[in-house]
Amino acid sequence: MGTIRRWIGPSPAQQIAVLLFIVAVFWYFGDNIVATMQRLGLRPGFVFLGQRANFEIGESLISYSSADTYGRALLAGLVNTVAVSAFGCLFATILGVLLGIARLSRNLLLSNVVRAYVEIFRNTPLLLQLFVWSSLFHSLPAPRQAIQFSGNVFLTNRGIFVPRLTLEGPSMLIWLPLAVAVGGATTFLARRLFFGQHYYASRVAGGALAATIAFLWLADVSISAELPAKGGFNIRGGLSLTPEFAGLLTGLVFNSAATIAEIVRSGIQSVGNGQWEAARALGLGPGHIMRLIVLPQALRVITPLMTSSYLDLTKNSSLAVAIGFPDLVSVANTTANTTGQSLEAIAIIALAYLTLNLAVSLAMNLYNRRIVLKDTRRK
Repeated sequence: MGTIRRWIGPSPAQQIAVLLFIVAVFWYFGDNIVATMQRLGLRPGFVFLGQRANFEIGESLISYSSADTYGRALLAGLVNTVAVSAFGCLFATILGVLLGIARLSRNLLLSNVVRAYVEIFRNTPLLLQLFVWSSLFHSLPAPRQAIQFSGNVFLTNRGIFVPRLTLEGPSMLIWLPLAVAVGGATTFLARRLFFGQHYYASRVAGGALAATIAFLWLADVSISAELPAKGGFNIRGGLSLTPEFAGLLTGLVFNSAATIAEIVRSGIQSVGNGQWEAARALGLGPGHIMRLIVLPQALRVITPLMTSSYLDLTKNSSLAVAIGFPDLVSVANTTANTTGQSLEAIAIIALAYLTLNLAVSLAMNLYNRRIVLKDTRRK
């Protein structure tokens, strides 16, 4: 009994009784669900994943056709979700950091404009924002009257067309891991050589990029750009982003950037004024002070809160179903409607988002632990 108390705590009998009651409730409802499915002629399980889907997906980053299986369709939806979430986190971070710094500007006009932006996007529903962005992208002119930027970027009601990089040579499965390894090794060596010097970050990035390009040249991997151009009634060539994808990505980025801006602002304000004064006494400019002194210390406050923003953005990507983008939720809904396996489809959605969020949390926690350890060593 003493061992049980040590593991469970006080009142072990009551805790075990509550646990058994919960298990019984789940067993009762689960048995009812299975009986209902059998009465409707449905067999519980995931056997349907190997059956032919017989429906198309409007946009997929991997090859897919209606002749493929439900499993392939769900994989295509998952890849779309991962892509929009990854790009959303990247662009929201860049925009949020810039807005957070601008929010602290002594220029009252700039500061108030950013403040108004933050208040608008944080206090209106994300779904409403997605509807607005989707309507804006669908209301763009036809390809013949496309809005053109720099001669190579076209905005149309059929999507956004941008230049696309094409790689020719050996398979990516061969050279891509080696290129990543070369870039990582160069980054490690460059950080060791230039750590503590001004502009060391740009030197690290430049060295890693030069080493990667040199490796690709030695591996006989040629890089070329395919430019979009007007052709007939549409834009031909380049990389096209559908209005649904563009609307979803833009909505997620602008909404999350508002929250990230406030996180960055609070992180910067957590750094004492003495740090600024000491840096000015050493003759450093505002840009160097922010990049080399303030932001590295503010990361201790920013990083844990950024994790929540990334998780929210990933989960909010499920609203794509409202504007017609075929993400995991949209494809799973179609799968559930055509097969009747609603419970299995919901389980797949829950497992996929749980896995994505746990992966994001793990990566951010490892980064946060690294920052804390660096700070401890310096003290």
